[in-house]
Amino acid sequence: MERKHSRVHQSAGRSEAAGDRRRWWAPLGFGAAVCCAAAIGGLAVRDSSTDYAGLEQPAWAPPAGVFGPVWTVLYAMIAVSGWLLWRRGGFGSALWAWSTQLALNAVWSPLFFGAGQYGLAFADIILLWSAIGGTVLLSSRISRVAAILLLPYWVWVSYAALLNLAIWRLNA
Repeated sequence: MERKHSRVHQSAGRSEAAGDRRRWWAPLGFGAAVCCAAAIGGLAVRDSSTDYAGLEQPAWAPPAGVFGPVWTVLYAMIAVSGWLLWRRGGFGSALWAWSTQLALNAVWSPLFFGAGQYGLAFADIILLWSAIGGTVLLSSRISRVAAILLLPYWVWVSYAALLNLAIWRLNA
């Protein structure tokens, strides 16, 4: 009888250890997904600071050096938000919305910087803005913290959308 109890205890210990490993792999997975989106954008932006500086821009446009630090913080917050959604709600509608906004985010930089398609980039950023809003709404039902983590991102994308529109109009 003690042997059987010992096996059950060992089996429970192994499954608990596997659960602990999964708990730590999940945040890394969300970090990797966000890093992929950032890398796609980074490849499009590579060597574009001269092009960006050469564009007609509104007076309120930030210098090119601002974007990297801002996006680094925002991407970290996006990853944590996604992980919290998965942890609390699994692969439900909020996580699908999170995935959609991340895909739209990854597409914007290649459109704007890589292809110079400011109008298409503006269309993408409007969809992105809407997807972030939907993600915030759906997230708030699952994890208030996950939703709050996305608010600075939503504000930044609002500013970026206005900047995109202004650059498109000034350079048409």
